[in-house]
Amino acid sequence: MDIPLLNRNSKAFPDVREAIEQREGLVAVGGDLSPERLLTAYPQGIFPWFSDGQPVCWWALSPRTVLYPEKIHIGRSLKKTLRNKPYVVTVNENFPAVIAACAAAPRAEQHGTWITWSMRQAYTRLHEMGHAHSFECWYPDGNGRLELAGGLYGVQIGRMFFGESMFALRDDASKIAFAHAVPYLAQCGIGLIDCQQNTHHLARFGSEQVPFEDFQTALKKLTEMPLRKKINRHLVAYNGIDV
Repeated sequence: MDIPLLNRNSKAFPDVREAIEQREGLVAVGGDLSPERLLTAYPQGIFPWFSDGQPVCWWALSPRTVLYPEKIHIGRSLKKTLRNKPYVVTVNENFPAVIAACAAAPRAEQHGTWITWSMRQAYTRLHEMGHAHSFECWYPDGNGRLELAGGLYGVQIGRMFFGESMFALRDDASKIAFAHAVPYLAQCGIGLIDCQQNTHHLARFGSEQVPFEDFQTALKKLTEMPLRKKINRHLVAYNGIDV
């Protein structure tokens, strides 16, 4: 199987359709994680995914798992948690801590992490440029001080949000963060959330799989549309806590 190699001096990617048909979605290897390359990849439905010691691998998975913000499903148990548990949810309060926690989170059937140090540096640069955002869920400790309990981060281009990873140090923390992040993103104008891969966790929130061609059509439209409201550092929600 011939795998295309990226030229460091060019930000162009090979044909995604060929990658899906012949290489199970592996578009190319090599290149770098510069902001310019990442911001070229995502609007085409391409994202980096590799482990330490491997070259940078670029993927475009089909079918694609997505979540339409207006279709988010909050189950009965989570609704009860959202009402009764004390918490605070913020956006962009501590991006470095969120991506570090995501990198450290154990994953079923995975050894190590795909969020390498170079990935952390690259997405932190995107955050500084306003294209990557974190959502934090904070729980009070025994003295009432807020501690980071869970969260998620992703890339935003136009009205698309590309979910990257989430973590939970305490029960339900990532679910609470996600449950508040989706409606907040919708208020800002996000029309579609790319979940990349199908998981039981995301399916419970209402994610669905769509053909890659349909995903590409949505990408072209949404990535070129400006947000209604900029995603800034912000208090998104709180419950049972004076802030």
